[in-house]
Amino acid sequence: MAIADLSTSRISALFLLGASAGSLLAAFFFQYVVGLQPCVLCIWQRWPYAVVIALSIVSLAAATDAHKLRAALLALCGVALLVGGGVAVFHVGVEQHWWTGTSGCGVTATADSIDALRAQIMAAPVVRCDQVAWSLFGISMAGYNILISLVLAAVAFFAARRAFGSAG
Repeated sequence: MAIADLSTSRISALFLLGASAGSLLAAFFFQYVVGLQPCVLCIWQRWPYAVVIALSIVSLAAATDAHKLRAALLALCGVALLVGGGVAVFHVGVEQHWWTGTSGCGVTATADSIDALRAQIMAAPVVRCDQVAWSLFGISMAGYNILISLVLAAVAFFAARRAFGSAG
């Protein structure tokens, strides 16, 4: 298939695939190279990108004339990215202490014995969700993830609308 044969929806799927893979690679870079361990909410924010990668691959593999299928897959990419953006908004709220995080974000000591306390400490997450591990210009990684997720969701929905329109 030549570059000229690529439809707008295929280019969009390829873009979403690359951007999602890049976002995951950046997260893994910060984790394994820079040494910033993710909290529970950080891990949750990675899943929508994995879903978008899978949906984009299916969209790229779809037949050239499968416009409605491609439109549906791109729309699902948009939904997944909105979910990821929602988790990121929740995470920013936890970081800013606007609300409390999930039970996995940190554990308050409620043990009634030393052994129970030890077990609770050992089961607690290493990284707290309410502490900003890294920021640039005062914006945390979760804050940047909101922006990235919303932009990519807009791309996905726009491409889905165009693909559905060309389905005839």
